[in-house]
Amino acid sequence: MQVTATYSTKGGTGKTTGSANLGALSADAGLRTLLIDLDTGQPTLSSYFPLEYTAPGGVYDLLVHNTVDADKVISRTQIPNLDIILSNDPHNQLETLLLHAADGRLRLRTLLARLPNDYDLVVIDTKGAAAVTVEAALVAANNAISPLYPEMLAAREFHRGTLQLLKGVNNLRQTLGLGELPLNVVFNRQDNSNDARDIALEIRDMLKTMGNSVCVLQPHIPALVTYRVAASQGVPAHHLERAKPANRRAASALQTMQAVACEVWPQWKQRFEGV
Repeated sequence: MQVTATYSTKGGTGKTTGSANLGALSADAGLRTLLIDLDTGQPTLSSYFPLEYTAPGGVYDLLVHNTVDADKVISRTQIPNLDIILSNDPHNQLETLLLHAADGRLRLRTLLARLPNDYDLVVIDTKGAAAVTVEAALVAANNAISPLYPEMLAAREFHRGTLQLLKGVNNLRQTLGLGELPLNVVFNRQDNSNDARDIALEIRDMLKTMGNSVCVLQPHIPALVTYRVAASQGVPAHHLERAKPANRRAASALQTMQAVACEVWPQWKQRFEGV
């Protein structure tokens, strides 16, 4: 089972949009995919896709009560192969409970191994802040994705917040014998201006100094209205736009998601290209 966490200590970077669209593409590629909405503050992923079955519980029941019964915590979307564990923390207790639990940062990793369904891919969407739930997701993951605006101010914030959090988590992972977590950085909402491209190149050069554990993906997610329209309709963006319009330079939503997925999960490259 491959576990990927999408995270950034800054809100509004596009974590949820990326999680939803990459998860849906993986499901369309025939992979049994599970989304987990750990953003208890703004649980947008929980309402992204229409549901075929709504479980009575969610992440609170999973992490606090250790409930791993699929019917109790796993909901099914209307997209075949795509399930989700919904965010449900109405009294904002989850962070505090995990913070004071002896195994708080390890619990998600332990419980994922006990889930009854045989998933190929688990994608965990996290809140845009430094939090124990984010740390738990990074401990549970095999790799991570972090969306980043191609702006220098965003890059500096990324360096101060997102990378510093990862550094602390990697210290814990090494103590546990898990090794460093590979981080895939993807430029999000990048336009085709020369200024945006120049800044993106500068940021790429800056991140190269972080070592082999930080990789800037070659494809970027362009600033397209398609992604907003798809979210409002509750469908994956690649269902709305499979081919690039003739009068546009940016790749189609399908081409973009395929390119990102192929770099993040190269073991399934042929499946993604076949969607």
